[in-house]
Amino acid sequence: MWETINKLLVSIDDFVWGWPLMILIIAGGVWLTLRVSVLQVRKLPLALKWMIKNEEDGVGEVSSFGALCTALSATIGTGNIVGVATAVCAGGPGALFWMLVAAFFGMATKYAEGLLAVKYRVVDEKTGHSLGGPFYYIERGMGPKWKWLAKIFAIFGVCVGLFGIGTFTQVNGIVSAVKNFFDPNMTMPVTIPGIGTYSVVVVIASIILAVCVALVVIGGIKRIANVSQVIVPFMAIIYVAFCLIMIIVNITEIPNAIVTIVHGAFNPRAVTGGVVGTMFIAMQKGVARGIFSNEAGLGSAPIAAAAAKTKEPVRQGLVSMTGTFIDTIVICTMTGLSIVLTGAWQVEGLEGVAVTTYAFQNGLPFPSQVSAFVLMICLVFFAFTTILGWDYYSERCLEYLTGGKTRAVKIYRWIYILAVFIGPYMTVSAVWTIADIFNGLMAIPNMIALFALSGVVAKETKKFFEKKKQQQM
Repeated sequence: MWETINKLLVSIDDFVWGWPLMILIIAGGVWLTLRVSVLQVRKLPLALKWMIKNEEDGVGEVSSFGALCTALSATIGTGNIVGVATAVCAGGPGALFWMLVAAFFGMATKYAEGLLAVKYRVVDEKTGHSLGGPFYYIERGMGPKWKWLAKIFAIFGVCVGLFGIGTFTQVNGIVSAVKNFFDPNMTMPVTIPGIGTYSVVVVIASIILAVCVALVVIGGIKRIANVSQVIVPFMAIIYVAFCLIMIIVNITEIPNAIVTIVHGAFNPRAVTGGVVGTMFIAMQKGVARGIFSNEAGLGSAPIAAAAAKTKEPVRQGLVSMTGTFIDTIVICTMTGLSIVLTGAWQVEGLEGVAVTTYAFQNGLPFPSQVSAFVLMICLVFFAFTTILGWDYYSERCLEYLTGGKTRAVKIYRWIYILAVFIGPYMTVSAVWTIADIFNGLMAIPNMIALFALSGVVAKETKKFFEKKKQQQM
């Protein structure tokens, strides 16, 4: 019976994350790009400037940079290291090209999400929280008659946070990385009655992780933002720095790698020797992993954007847009280039994080253990901040559903911490599949709202820059 249920869930997952959803998200990105006149190119320098320059008299809970780091904490995770490797191995080097295409249009989507989050946010009188996101711009932007759609999004958001991206997948990524480095051959086994036998490294890691998560999430958005502002930039810089070292060391191979990526995007058979089927396979893997990594269109990032100290929706939209640029166009590109440069994607028997580990060990001018350790640390902290970010997202979804009942949120936090603690021992494949389904379903109500409110996005954008132009005259 369980086998039949698993097969059914996999079929549903394949459908949810199939072409209909990807076309919906990409079409939304293309449409929004046209509505704002390719703003992601024209205003990127300004967006990067405002990313680190906080608004002095802004209204909100955390700085714009803090809100961005909270959003980045949820997106920069296993997808940047493991997801890219999976996409390149399954779809060939050309998948990286399509990942970048998805990110380009995704920047316009993230801009619209951030703008609408601030425009339609509310301040809870009981808690003082600045609340916003798809559930509010659906209800307040599209009208009260669409509140049912907002609630559907919020339900999916709670499920994704508790059962999916926020807990089990990230926790497993962390403990697996730690175990593979410190005890790859299970030389330190420990038996947990009624559960199974695990490495003592896994047990210790799960306890430390649960305690660290508890210490942060109990403090709410301000503590999550404060921690994210330190960890996210620091680890991103370290990761990008090591990738740059690898690129510099292998600089003569860069032209060939770029040719391989572009050629593989349109003719993957020629590059992969027939291992990957058609251009559509490369496109599907690249687009799907790109969306999974930067979450453009899923509706998660605007929940964090709504807490930013700002009075200008357009300004926060631009800051939010830089999240996709950093996450996919910078970090995922670095990972993909590393994998292609070193030929890691062609090594038989490797999958997931092992592919990126191979690239680091063989592409960097350091001892293999040093390279593996750096990658492990990056993966651990990236995944840790994703756990924090998704706790915040799912709390806000629950707060919306319960009408701001703080008791429900406090109970949820402890359930979330418990899920983190038991995460390393969860091996039921159905759990991962269900999480993936909920993740994809989040995008549907959000994208409906973005299409419906695209006129508002265009109008607000035009009005803001016309006002800014007049002020400069």
